[in-house]
Amino acid sequence: MTEALLKANLSAGYGKSTVLDNVALELWPGECLGIVGTSGAGKSTLMLALLGLLPWRGGWARGEVRLKGRELLGMKEREVRCLRGKEIALVPQSPMSALNPAVSLRSQFRAAWSAHESSFAHFDTRLRSLLLRVQLPTDDVFLNRKPGEISVGQAQRITLAMALLHRPALLIADEPTSALDPVTQVEVLHLLRGIQREEGVALLYISHDLVSVLQLCDCVSVLDRGRIVTRTPVDALADPAAHPALKSLLATLPVPVATMLEHVRAAQSGECRDDLNPLVSREL
Repeated sequence: MTEALLKANLSAGYGKSTVLDNVALELWPGECLGIVGTSGAGKSTLMLALLGLLPWRGGWARGEVRLKGRELLGMKEREVRCLRGKEIALVPQSPMSALNPAVSLRSQFRAAWSAHESSFAHFDTRLRSLLLRVQLPTDDVFLNRKPGEISVGQAQRITLAMALLHRPALLIADEPTSALDPVTQVEVLHLLRGIQREEGVALLYISHDLVSVLQLCDCVSVLDRGRIVTRTPVDALADPAAHPALKSLLATLPVPVATMLEHVRAAQSGECRDDLNPLVSREL
């Protein structure tokens, strides 16, 4: 592909209030881009706008959102539904809220499959491969359980597998580790990193946890007061000429960013088996 997978330039808000003001971003095939910012910066509004879900929250979006060259903002809801879950999928912040508590895991996978597939001929094979990939059991006992009968960490792995069910080109992860304990956070980050690289899916990772962003992403964009103010490669985050908004976020890290990047590189090269486990739960 010679053009960006996702290209957006949009404003969005609620009623007369503007939350996002001409936010511009690009995401290329196979790239992992982190969106960071303080609380209230507009991260959740951006996620909802990209997925075409903002009207369901009483919001509005104007401008352009192009996925593989197709304009999404002008589409009707039934047209967006054909893409949502198939071409663009979400790993939510709260897995227990995202899953139906009254329905078995298998039934929820089947419902997600039938949204974009008319035949179940390859369903079992795809489901088994995904469950193995996210390190979950594949037996009927597990699949017949309801969300209340599994842990939060298992539920987040379920939502990740469900998001990957139709091999989307773009995966949006919205604070996917915020509801998890530190050990499970590290495990889920490892899964996300491995899946993103092995399957070649582009990942838009939205988080206020800068430590996890450093572990996962190629570049970091800072959302500040409704605008993207900078896009910086992760390897260049220690540059003293960095944007002031980025410097402000980096200053909240438990150790200097240069030291943090050394830990990340060591973990990714296999030199440090514990990764950033003691640090990953630190929030900005």
